[in-house]
Amino acid sequence: MSGIPPSRLAARLKVRHLSLLLAVARHGSLTRVAVDMGVSQPAATKALAEVEDIFGAPLFTRSRHGLQPTPLGELALVRARHLLQDLDQWTREVDALRSGHSAHLNIGAIPFVSGPLLTRAVSMLHHRHGVTVTLHRATTDQLVELLLRRDLDCVIGRAAGGGPDARAIWHELLYRQWPALIGHPRLVRRLLRGPPDWAELASMRWILPSPATPIGAMIAGLFVRAQVQPPTPMIETYSLDVIEGLIADDDRLVSIVPEDIAREMSRQGRVATAPWRFDWELPPISLIRRVREVPLQAETHFAQILRELCASEAIAPLPVQQ
Repeated sequence: MSGIPPSRLAARLKVRHLSLLLAVARHGSLTRVAVDMGVSQPAATKALAEVEDIFGAPLFTRSRHGLQPTPLGELALVRARHLLQDLDQWTREVDALRSGHSAHLNIGAIPFVSGPLLTRAVSMLHHRHGVTVTLHRATTDQLVELLLRRDLDCVIGRAAGGGPDARAIWHELLYRQWPALIGHPRLVRRLLRGPPDWAELASMRWILPSPATPIGAMIAGLFVRAQVQPPTPMIETYSLDVIEGLIADDDRLVSIVPEDIAREMSRQGRVATAPWRFDWELPPISLIRRVREVPLQAETHFAQILRELCASEAIAPLPVQQ
């Protein structure tokens, strides 16, 4: 295949072509693409032929599974997705300006990031810079995937190294977290008669995150080091509302969450925190961003606000239990 002159793509490639490529990849059938885009099948076929003529080579081949992208088609799909997402971001920024705001950010945060911290950060971002926010909650790996797909602008999650996309993102340490055991107030008062008894703890009913998550794996490690079989949780969840509600109604339930989260959950008196200090800490909370040639100004403002808040509200660990 001969090289494609850059001017050819710039002059002939249109937004509708990008949308068509993604529709073909999504449906694998020009019949379904035609229905999705509200055109006739001959029109969809003609449009795909037009795009392939611009690139000077086939972008899809037919197989028993439908239309499958060629290597050139895979590249075109990646670029098309990025261009459309950038255009969507641009559109949202224009809409924000017209509404009297300066920009809009799509932010991801794991559930074990403090709600009050996020509330203050988002509020300060709006009051200082007029930036509006859409907040997504999920695990770090899920959020980073959305970040790399450009569905998110930045993520507050667990620092993680390596991976095939390590050079596409970077981490800025925000603060560290230590684990704390929580339970019904009656249960915690009983547990505090002595140091942690891991055999007794393993026999209790647990609410835990998935063992595939950093905190889930580390909790299992606590029991292994104590030479006790890790408990099988009654429920696996990251939802703080669910954890608090279940523990408040059942004095046989326990869980381990970050200390700052435990403090927040204990304020209403429905959940209590055992003042034991464990001999490990969680992977630190970081601001995770895509590597950009020119950072988004709103993202830079948000990063600065997070630095201020984390510096002024440093989270100290509980004292070590003797």
